[in-house]
Amino acid sequence: MPYSAPISRANPACILLLIDQSRSMAEPFVGMADQTKAGMVADAVNRLLQNLVLRSAKADGVRDYFQVGVIGYGRTIKAGLGGTIPHELLVPISRLGDHPLRIENRKKLTPDGAGGVIEQAIKFPVWFDPEANGSTPMCEAFAAAALAVKGFVDTYPNAFPPIVLNLTDGKPSDGNPQTNARAIRNMGTSDGSALVFNLLLSSRPGMSVYFISDEGLLADTYGRMLFRMSSELPPRMFDAARAEGFEVTPKARGVVFNADPTAVVRFLDIGTRIAPAVR
Repeated sequence: MPYSAPISRANPACILLLIDQSRSMAEPFVGMADQTKAGMVADAVNRLLQNLVLRSAKADGVRDYFQVGVIGYGRTIKAGLGGTIPHELLVPISRLGDHPLRIENRKKLTPDGAGGVIEQAIKFPVWFDPEANGSTPMCEAFAAAALAVKGFVDTYPNAFPPIVLNLTDGKPSDGNPQTNARAIRNMGTSDGSALVFNLLLSSRPGMSVYFISDEGLLADTYGRMLFRMSSELPPRMFDAARAEGFEVTPKARGVVFNADPTAVVRFLDIGTRIAPAVR
């Protein structure tokens, strides 16, 4: 069955995030004056990276079950975790675990067991900082991602297929990225084609729309374009979406519209559900 290869140090998983860093990302979410889109997305990315580090931690240290990369696209196209695009874009997860940019002291509300909440101090590792400046060169970002994906599949031809997750709040400023997204989906490993998922951040009040299977449900041309750029959810992710309570139907695609902060976290979680590590 495709999309079932277990991850290991010999065959790690590739997770590549494309993060819109255009000037509009400095705007707050609708109804959340104290939280910019760029800041919230950066927090979600850092939580995902921390979870990947924890999933890879064993008694002898953090094992390289994942190679992770971030491409920020705004005023420039750059590697969000250091390195250069495209050939030094992917970072072994052990390197991230050993070298966060900094550790921040934050506060978290947790249930107190009596129906209330208490404020708890936590340590929050940061690898990726928010940025919002310039236009939205999404085509260029997908072109850079395609080169990184090709390098990965050439090196690990039997690994779980690479996953590319694009988070944006607006339309591309440099053309139509469908061709570059298709180039990624046309690559793959012996376990299946590379996966491309897209999330459009909220620009108006309303419910987030998850994992639809019919572009006819979308009224605008840009929404249909993101739908066509997105891969169908493979079985493990399809089952994860159902387990989370989503009414997904066959051929559901990895695309979310009008995403609020909760939707971003759920998108990153479901979009990275892959076979467990074996050694």
